[in-house]
Amino acid sequence: MNLSVKRILYFFLITLALKPAFSLDLTDMTDSLAGTFLELSGENEGTTGFRSLLIPQGGRSESLGGAYTGLCDDISYIDYNPAASAILEQTEIALFHNTWIADSAMETIAATTRFNNFGIGGKISCFYVPFSEYDAFGIKTGSAYYSETTAVFNAAYNFHPGYRFRGLSLGANLKAGWRSVPDYSDNDTNEIISDSGLTQSALAFMADVGVLTQFNFAKFYYSRDTNFKVGLSLNNLGAAITGFTDSITMDDPLPSSIGLGISYKIIRPVTLALEFRQPFNLMDLSEYQMFYAGSGVSVDITDFISILGGFQLKGANPRFSLGSEFEILKMRFNINYTLDLTSSINPLNRISLSAKIKLGDKNRHVKKTKVDELYSQGMQFYSQMEYDKAMDCWKEALELDKYFDPAKEAIINTEKYLKMLEEINILNL
Repeated sequence: MNLSVKRILYFFLITLALKPAFSLDLTDMTDSLAGTFLELSGENEGTTGFRSLLIPQGGRSESLGGAYTGLCDDISYIDYNPAASAILEQTEIALFHNTWIADSAMETIAATTRFNNFGIGGKISCFYVPFSEYDAFGIKTGSAYYSETTAVFNAAYNFHPGYRFRGLSLGANLKAGWRSVPDYSDNDTNEIISDSGLTQSALAFMADVGVLTQFNFAKFYYSRDTNFKVGLSLNNLGAAITGFTDSITMDDPLPSSIGLGISYKIIRPVTLALEFRQPFNLMDLSEYQMFYAGSGVSVDITDFISILGGFQLKGANPRFSLGSEFEILKMRFNINYTLDLTSSINPLNRISLSAKIKLGDKNRHVKKTKVDELYSQGMQFYSQMEYDKAMDCWKEALELDKYFDPAKEAIINTEKYLKMLEEINILNL
């Protein structure tokens, strides 16, 4: 049996094991939670435009309950923290599909890559919902689509990277959005009014900025990878223009927010993520909305299968997510189930799908392996008192990776040791 077939069988076994969880009736529990957290509902909820910016595109980030600003370990970073493209290992291209309410859906295509400490990325997302119009007798008079399309360009740079402290990554997204409202008919004549939808359509320009750092904290296992990340981001800073056929206005505030997130890999297969986010209205800061928070956990069953779960509380309504990721031939798939009370007064079951193509890491892993081998070889020469050969190995390691601190420290300590031996020999003469 080849490896790909084994992976498919593993995935279906995991899916069957989780099937009872998908069929649980959580209505009573979610209703109870909604009542418990009723005070978290703000009077300014729903007062911003371009609400599709708040709809998750699906994939890994939604499986983790939206707790992603402080994790951002795949291409989903674009929606959460633009600083992450400068530290991602893989070049990725991804497709996302997320079914939403009222026959609506979110479709996304995204790509990202990194050149040493500089990362770039981009995506195009389209949210759409059928728009049907009926006359007073219930006869359909028109059918079209309401849609919101967003294009994003990302760039980030990681400053002062090192071996233990991996630097401070800063990044930004430049975004443009278009809200398309179809033309509607006159109530008296039932005739379509030309350009009537254009008066309610809108063009938005906005930006995201973010910072992300990673380091080791309370780490009880060996790995070159860090186990702790902290991220901060400001999202959807900008304005929208409406009224293209009459007077142009800018009275349609965007769903801006500030988010703080952390992630902690407790042991090698288990990662926890937490996030706190505060929405605000740039046009009137007094009309702020209530904060919301999310949490998630990722468990790696094998190197090609992961199970993810998340919980988000937004307003008084909870959202539960459960997902599975599996990898076949450098393609990583995510299937996510969400029980959602944030967009409907009744429990809403949703499914999202994503597929990522991994296009390699520009030989970064090969270089890391070579650096480790040179460092170990240097330590062997050192134990055999062949100090010159040890120093040569460590210097070669630094030529490949100038941020490899263990080689720097080994050279400094060896030079001190040799100098001390020289001083002792002079005293003995």
